[in-house]
Amino acid sequence: MTAPDPTAPASLGEVREQIDALDRRIVELIAERQQWVVAAGSLKSDEQGVRAPARVDQVIAKVRGLATEAGASPEVVERSYRAMIGAFIELELAHLQGVHPTASR
Repeated sequence: MTAPDPTAPASLGEVREQIDALDRRIVELIAERQQWVVAAGSLKSDEQGVRAPARVDQVIAKVRGLATEAGASPEVVERSYRAMIGAFIELELAHLQGVHPTASR
């Protein structure tokens, strides 16, 4: 069996099935990343440590480079990461304040 070719899809249904499979993998990776973010957050003692703008800039620069290497749009990857990082910062701040959202489980 050969791998599906996104440049020559057999049907819209096939394309959607492949996207759905990728979404599952992406969500699993986000969940794993969240576990590490929560672990990092437990080592931080204040809001500035959570927000860490220099670290955010470092991550954005790194993922833009990775996007270019992978043939992805650096702009799309940056916007996706900024949204994800923003959500994780909110999660870390909630943990720092002693609020443990159910999404962190």
